[in-house]
Amino acid sequence: MHCVMWTYAVPPELNEPAIRRLFTEVATNYLDVPGLVRKYFGFTEDAESVIGIYLWHSRQAAEAFYTPEWMAGVTARWGAAPQREEWVVPVVAETHDGTVVVEQAIGPSGSPTR
Repeated sequence: MHCVMWTYAVPPELNEPAIRRLFTEVATNYLDVPGLVRKYFGFTEDAESVIGIYLWHSRQAAEAFYTPEWMAGVTARWGAAPQREEWVVPVVAETHDGTVVVEQAIGPSGSPTR
C-alpha cells in the first residue's frame, strides 16, 4: 500500500468552521476513487494548516489520481500549492473490525517476495 499526505497553509480568511464545511463539501468526491482505500481530512489545533492523508492500494493508483487538474483544484481551494510526503505502508491494523492487513511485497520480477 502507499500513503500520501498533503499539507496546506490555510488562507487567513478561513476559520475552523469554514474548513469543516469545505471538508464536508468535498468528502463524497473520494468515495469511488479507483485504488483509494481511505482518505482523512484534518487540521492543526490552531487551524492554520490542513492535511489530507490518502491510503492507496498502490503508488500507481495515487499517481493516476494526482493529475495537474487535481493539483490546480486544490491549489485554488486553499490558495496555495500543498506540500507532499509519502510512505510505503506494508501493514495496517484495522481496529474497527479487528483485522490486520498485510501487503504482499512484489519483487523486481513481478513475483511476490518472501
